Amino acid sequence: MIKMLAENLMGIETLQINWVWLNASLQFASWALFSLLLAEVLRDSYHALCHQVNWLAKWHNKHHMAYRRDLSIVSLKIYQESQLYHDILESSLLLVVLIAIALIVQQLGLWLGVAYGCTFLYGASVRYFQGKIDTDYNHLPGPLETIPSIWWVNRSYHWRHHFDDVNAYYSGVFPLVDKILGTGLSLKGKTIALTGASGALGQALAAELVKNNAKVVALTTNPEKLVEQVGVKVVPWQLGNEAELRNSLEKVDILIINHGINVYASRTSEAINSSYEVNTFSALRLMDIFLTTVTGPQAKATKEIWVNTSEAEVSPALSPLYELSKRALGDIVTLKRLDGDCVIRKLILGPFKSQLNPYGVMSAQQVAGAILFFARRDFRNIIVAINPLTYLLFPLKETSTSLYYRVFSRTAKSEQDLRKQ
Repeated sequence: MIKMLAENLMGIETLQINWVWLNASLQFASWALFSLLLAEVLRDSYHALCHQVNWLAKWHNKHHMAYRRDLSIVSLKIYQESQLYHDILESSLLLVVLIAIALIVQQLGLWLGVAYGCTFLYGASVRYFQGKIDTDYNHLPGPLETIPSIWWVNRSYHWRHHFDDVNAYYSGVFPLVDKILGTGLSLKGKTIALTGASGALGQALAAELVKNNAKVVALTTNPEKLVEQVGVKVVPWQLGNEAELRNSLEKVDILIINHGINVYASRTSEAINSSYEVNTFSALRLMDIFLTTVTGPQAKATKEIWVNTSEAEVSPALSPLYELSKRALGDIVTLKRLDGDCVIRKLILGPFKSQLNPYGVMSAQQVAGAILFFARRDFRNIIVAINPLTYLLFPLKETSTSLYYRVFSRTAKSEQDLRKQ
């Protein structure tokens, strides 16, 4: 009996020791993760300041002077100077701050951030002293073969900082600071084509885009409903004649597909055909035409498509044909995204007041403002809805559908490779 009691006490003591070890491990992991985030925020914040503070810009500009548009270096001497006056300086300041914080707070996990900061200083030193560009991953020369990543900063993402808008895209590894500052997508100087431009949301979006210094091409089947507006060029088009817009779309950076029809309770053959023709097939034809314009060595970094698939993808809209046609559009957009031809954003919008829905709760102006708020933070799925379930259901639906399509479908390129075999 005494022996059993002693064994139980020893087990309790062991359990207590394990809890202490677990708590210490969790504490270390938490501080370590925080230190990595802190390093990224500090580094990217310093980068942003370099574009706002004149005396810092003097040194940072050497970095921008070192590259041509294809990211090849102007000369080895200029490149090495840029490493000394920007990269080494930035990394050294980052290390000083991180070491000071680790010494003051006295948490072991913070030293992971210090080690992380050392990698930047090491890479910059190699590039300066040896003239090697191998570790300069975001500045490797050549055409851009992938679209800007949403999870980390790749070459296409960072290229935009140099040649799209120097006052945006500040992040270096993870785009956290750009999401906070709203610099993950610059609309300044962009040419943006917008279908459904005569509708409530179309007009609100056009006004917001002009405020953001974009040039708007209003594509409308009802040009008589649009009033002349500075910064907006009206281009009429007809349903079924989408191919005639190709020349106009050639010069467009972002295509926003926003037109639609709502037949409400009707279920006639005519209603079915018109719902799919307007809401689904016309939108897909426009996408395919625009994708043929994504050519050139840097097009993948600048060209985008935004598609208004609506909240009907996951929620009832009290209009069966509207739901069916919009869900079909949403699913095919998910499929097309897998090819990575250009950035494709979905606009998942709840009910707002418009010609299609006079009973909407939100205003078109509110929705347009929210769309651009999230777009500037590089959200690829922009949800603006009053139904909280949409924010839960749509990510689940999009993730599972995308995974299913990825497993059971092939790209045109992979099919060609199979035929060759």
